Amino acid sequence: MESATTPASRVILREGASTPAVGGGVRAAVERATRALLRLQQDDGHWCFPLEADCTIPAEYVLMMHFLDEIDFGLQERLARYLRAEQADHGGWPLYHGGAFDISCSVKAYWALKLAGDDPAQPHMVRARAAILAAGGAARANVFTRYALAMFDQVPWRAVPFLPAELIWLPSWAPFSWRRVSYWTRAVAIPLSILYTLRARAANPTGIDVLELFTTPPDRERHYFQTRSMLNRAFLTAERCVRRVEGLIPGFVRRRAVRAAERWMLERLNGIDGLGGVFPSMVNALESMHVLGYPREHPQREVATQALRRLVIDDGESAYCQPCVSPIWDTALAALALDETRATGPDPALGEVLDRALTSSCDWLVGRQQLDGPADWRATRPGVAPGGWPFQYRNDHYPDLDDSSAVIWALARVDTRRYAESIGRGLDWVACMQSSNGGYGAFDVDNDDAYLLEIPFCDHGALLDPPTADVSARCLAVFGRAGRPQDRQLLARCLDYLLAEQEDCGAWFGRWGTNYVYGTWCVLAAFEHVRDPRVDAARARAVAWLASVQRDDGSWGESNDSYEDPTLAGRGQIGTAYQTAWALLALLAAGQAHSDVVARGIAWLQRAQRPDGLWVDRHFTAPGFPRVFYLRYHGYSAYFPLWALARYERERPRAAE
Repeated sequence: MESATTPASRVILREGASTPAVGGGVRAAVERATRALLRLQQDDGHWCFPLEADCTIPAEYVLMMHFLDEIDFGLQERLARYLRAEQADHGGWPLYHGGAFDISCSVKAYWALKLAGDDPAQPHMVRARAAILAAGGAARANVFTRYALAMFDQVPWRAVPFLPAELIWLPSWAPFSWRRVSYWTRAVAIPLSILYTLRARAANPTGIDVLELFTTPPDRERHYFQTRSMLNRAFLTAERCVRRVEGLIPGFVRRRAVRAAERWMLERLNGIDGLGGVFPSMVNALESMHVLGYPREHPQREVATQALRRLVIDDGESAYCQPCVSPIWDTALAALALDETRATGPDPALGEVLDRALTSSCDWLVGRQQLDGPADWRATRPGVAPGGWPFQYRNDHYPDLDDSSAVIWALARVDTRRYAESIGRGLDWVACMQSSNGGYGAFDVDNDDAYLLEIPFCDHGALLDPPTADVSARCLAVFGRAGRPQDRQLLARCLDYLLAEQEDCGAWFGRWGTNYVYGTWCVLAAFEHVRDPRVDAARARAVAWLASVQRDDGSWGESNDSYEDPTLAGRGQIGTAYQTAWALLALLAAGQAHSDVVARGIAWLQRAQRPDGLWVDRHFTAPGFPRVFYLRYHGYSAYFPLWALARYERERPRAAE
């Protein structure tokens, strides 16, 4: 993904069948990694690595082309090649590499391949169909898959949750309103409510169906909704009652509601960076425009189409679609890693290169700070001056606390004086976004009405944006580092929240990175900037836990399976470079530079480094939503291992080399 003026990086870090260990000491490994990361920097100073999700996203891109009857047959075939290559041994498609069968992802991948021309009698299609039917068939897919099936006339509209456009009028004090759910839910669901209300119908020019994926004919199926709890049962009953009177809504009221949802959507289209900056909302927005009658040449529809096409990573042989892009995040973290390298005292020539690279990256970040304009967060903080950063190149309505804190951290490390104004504005904004329990969510304040997780629409469990330990720790770190007198109270409240969130094993849950290793790194990195006697005992427990889950080869590796089974915290089938780096950074922040545990981890990173100076892991590095949607940040194996090695090089005893 690129900005309007900057060409995108299309570097995809691929796995080799075997990569020899690279010789030399820690300093040599740091210099190789530093030069490799610098080579990937864009001319204007930023980094943007590919961001890969499960096969749901490329499959949905194929479905979108058939919905609109705008099929790029060459791209469709390259997306199909990617989907075929990602099919797992169990016959279906998982949510992450090595994961279990997922029925929703598998239904969409099979469907996309059939739309792309794959014969259902081919062996890979037979295996996929058998796996889907064995899991209960397409009727068991999640609500978003069923909405797509309804729009392609594969299931009746009663198979999907009631989502009328009139919901746009519900006030914030109502038991349900769009203000009570997360930004990503609003961005996805409000355009979807237009599609639902108008009973959108896909063009589907090839007339392909997937009725063979149902164990019961869709029109006779009576169990599209599985009861999850007593509260969920009550919501399902209420929804069935409301559906019966939908036909009594006057036409003029319905038209006004659709126009209100349309206005909400158009206000947040976000140019070539797309509604909400994320693929699902961007697709729903484009399809809504199509259903509302926007011609293909309409400027807003053309921009929405361009925004989606710019998410595609295409190497000419195969292609996939990114769920979003991560330039702010990548640039802040790369800058932190490189500044750690600079602190090791590299040779003068490399030091000069680092100075220029860090200044250009931080100047670029300052230029992306959001200093004006409307934004959804103002609904809960109306008198607060803006000052945050988004995750994407632009996401004007939705800056986030995690990126903002990471950027502030990077700016303060690189040159506090040069970036003082930007740092201060950012800190002021983050300070005002603290939730009432002392923690921080990613985008919203007090977005934690847990009863809403039981509504029929929320079978995915990702409706809300409550405070989490990892985001809260990042915020605590920048305030602790800044040491401003006005932040003492919020620091104390945030610390109380984090201490209460520590797990019995000593770790912290990782909402935005996999999983307990990530959460524990975030918190221990924050504790480094806190002076409170209560931290010592919590830190000691976390250090002991990290040591206990170190693998025999010196690495750390945790599977996304730990989101389903917390007893797997810190454990997986293989060590990864990015998780090993997180563990090492956590231990180094806790003062463990001289420990054997750290030395073994550093040695593993040295052995795993490729000849090009980088590391590559195929495993998915983070959840978009735990248990529902996972991501692979390709940049994590570029900057996190460098950061860990450089910090160790700065702190370790010189006699150890």
